[in-house]
Amino acid sequence: MADASVSPKDSFHLSQLIYDSRYRSLTIQTVAMMLLMLGIGWLVYNTTVNLAALGKDISFAYLWTTAGYDINQQLIPYTSQDTHARAALLGILNTLLIAVLGCLLATIIGVFAGVLRLSKNWVVSGLMTVYVEGFRNIPLLIWILIIFAVMTEGMPQPRDFRPDENGVAEASMILWNTVAVTNRGVFVPRPVWGDTAWVLGIVLALSIVAIFAVRSWARKRQEATGEQVPVLLIGIALFVLPTVLAYFVLGRPVTFDSPVLGGFNFQGGTQLRNSFIAIWLALSLYTGAFIAENVRGGILAISKGQSEAAFSLGLRPNRTMQLVILPQALRVIIPPLISQYLNLTKNSSLAIAVGYMDVRSTLGGISINQTGRELEGMLLLGLFYLIASLLISSVMNVYNSRVKLKER
Repeated sequence: MADASVSPKDSFHLSQLIYDSRYRSLTIQTVAMMLLMLGIGWLVYNTTVNLAALGKDISFAYLWTTAGYDINQQLIPYTSQDTHARAALLGILNTLLIAVLGCLLATIIGVFAGVLRLSKNWVVSGLMTVYVEGFRNIPLLIWILIIFAVMTEGMPQPRDFRPDENGVAEASMILWNTVAVTNRGVFVPRPVWGDTAWVLGIVLALSIVAIFAVRSWARKRQEATGEQVPVLLIGIALFVLPTVLAYFVLGRPVTFDSPVLGGFNFQGGTQLRNSFIAIWLALSLYTGAFIAENVRGGILAISKGQSEAAFSLGLRPNRTMQLVILPQALRVIIPPLISQYLNLTKNSSLAIAVGYMDVRSTLGGISINQTGRELEGMLLLGLFYLIASLLISSVMNVYNSRVKLKER
């Protein structure tokens, strides 16, 4: 006997794709995806037809032809007889160098400026306000040009470091006569690696691992017993003592070649060109101003009761900021911080304004002008920035997941 309470299943009708809420969203998404794919297909077809009409085809074979131009800032060996692919690789390395150093310096500047802007000392907070508002409201390109002009026009010439007949020079080197700041760049000591330098590198790596292990142990001990361990002093000892001991036991495997004035310029050492200094400082100071506001907003998002509770337990202001406020503020700071890192990486393309040879100047500039492969060059340039941005986002999202509030 059939159960009258069970209704027969409805048969499917095409009209349900539009009028049935169970299928309508799927229908709209499918149609939108089809239209998007048709649009992309039309663009690719139209581009191919137009290139064929101009006698061009899409080919990346030009990457393996001779570049024929020099690059002033080199992290790997390169000559004008190398290929466009190697020139692009060198430009990518120069871009990554600026991005990594810029993110590090911008974070340090931003954290200090954001915390100091909340200082009760009106002079300190006022100075930080001037810095933040000044850099945030003036275009980055202007700051790049200003710093480049200061380095080029305001710094002494190499000949000013040469003593006159009285033994007096107009300019002098700094840091125990190891660094020279000139209008041609900054000359710093260059490390010279010996045969046993790899052993020293292993010692350094083991010291860093030991520091992280001690830090993790100290955190667990504090959570269990409430006792604080001097992690900073222990970390310094774990890093300095083994390194110094290994350095002398191995017979000083790393030495430094300091710059020396010879002829019309400094000889030896490593030259940091004005273009590198300008783009690095401008990006760091500009992005650091935005990070400072993120830090200030994150700290203000924490209830004042947290600070008052910490003070009632006898914690000093600096320990309160380190142990109570900043760990909670990171949950607010990290998401916008990711955007600032992405902006810094993409804004590094402005380095072309001062002649810094990054990937925009090599792959997306000179190589295109010499080969006429505009589409291929722009596609590769866009692909590089896309991959770099996705990697930065992925790494920061992993860190963000570690510091976010865990629900129980």
